[in-house]
Amino acid sequence: MFPTRRNVELKARDRDPARSLAACAALDGAVDHGTLWQRDTYFVVAHGRLKLREERPGGATLIQYMRPDDEGAKLSRYRLVGVDDADVCRAALDAALGTRVVVEKERRLFIWRDVRIHLDTVAGLGAFVEFEAVAPAASDLTLEHERVAELRATLAIRGEDLVAEGYADLIRGMESGTMPLGGPQA
Repeated sequence: MFPTRRNVELKARDRDPARSLAACAALDGAVDHGTLWQRDTYFVVAHGRLKLREERPGGATLIQYMRPDDEGAKLSRYRLVGVDDADVCRAALDAALGTRVVVEKERRLFIWRDVRIHLDTVAGLGAFVEFEAVAPAASDLTLEHERVAELRATLAIRGEDLVAEGYADLIRGMESGTMPLGGPQA
């Protein structure tokens, strides 16, 4: 059995990507890991979510996770499995389960106090900010929630900008014409 990891997440629309980038660069102790290209292929599963993440630079990882679709900070439980051959893995999972949706994005990654800060530009959706406060196994999640709240205040994220759904659900909503709440705004 693979160990389950946890983090506290928050996702929001980014109304001012240049301001968000400047705020992240100014955070005391933040480390800028540059820009990554990511393609997440989501598969049809009965419980939770399963995606194959291909990343440049970086390689590929199979990610299984459970997360509620709630606005604001929420708990995510996940497992990571390294993948040597993304093409073969993607083809096998598609044949066995079916592909739900593919999400492509550019991600500027900062790490601050064990929080992964993602400044994302998602194909077809636009700009987003995402925080993932990684929680040690013994954590009661108080510190992780505090750090996410501090970053939310620092980046001036408003309540109306919070997004409950994942990128896959937002794209599926656009494709079906039934945009979930929190969808693109003019």
